[in-house]
Amino acid sequence: MNASRTDLLAWLNELLQINYTKVEQCGTGGAYCQILDSIYGDVPMTRVKMNAKHEYEFVANYKVMQNVFKAKKIDKPIPVERLVKCKMQDNLEFLQWIKRFWDSNYGGQGYDAVGRRKGAPMEPPATVAPLAAGGTRAGSGLGVGGGRAGGRTPIGGHRSGSAQPNEAVQQLQGQVKELSTHLEGLEKERDFYFEKLRDIEILVQQQQETLEADGKDDHTLREIQKILYSTEEGFEVPDPALGAAVDEEETF
Repeated sequence: MNASRTDLLAWLNELLQINYTKVEQCGTGGAYCQILDSIYGDVPMTRVKMNAKHEYEFVANYKVMQNVFKAKKIDKPIPVERLVKCKMQDNLEFLQWIKRFWDSNYGGQGYDAVGRRKGAPMEPPATVAPLAAGGTRAGSGLGVGGGRAGGRTPIGGHRSGSAQPNEAVQQLQGQVKELSTHLEGLEKERDFYFEKLRDIEILVQQQQETLEADGKDDHTLREIQKILYSTEEGFEVPDPALGAAVDEEETF
């Protein structure tokens, strides 16, 4: 039988000596890696970013986890693309699985979670996903399922009401700061992958030029170039001739 969110968070926080308040926060991958470390004791925790804030850092954590799965011959696909989005349902299902795996494989030995991560501070990672649903609300520690509670009218007259504008401003400022941080991470991630693609493009071009000079061709390289230069619908490079025709039609 699958454990509830409350039970899972209580177990996770006790095992790892952390203070997660949402299952979504597991999407950073750090907690999953350390759960495995509590079982095997040999996960390279120095490579795990427990305070990861950006998606490319989440992906790096999952690469560590995939290596552990491969080394330990754990036959379980890791849905990285879904988990890194920090959505509740995807991470709840995976956390339920990993809890069952832990129950079956943990030997009962003591585990120094803080020592294994070298005493690195473990502030709960912020997740952007809850903001789309209205963000955190005053008086809601978990921020889960608080849609109705957040709409209640506080009791206490004008005195409590007078504090609401300041609280609302602080919440909005917090959301703006969090989104700005997330945007910065996305830009770094974009540049990171663009540089990789650019390096591949240069290598392919150089190899193509070498082959053409020898009168040869390579189908695989041409297919790689097709992928690199392909465009999605709505993002095609405009045809110069077509653009000139449109300009002539719009000239009065």
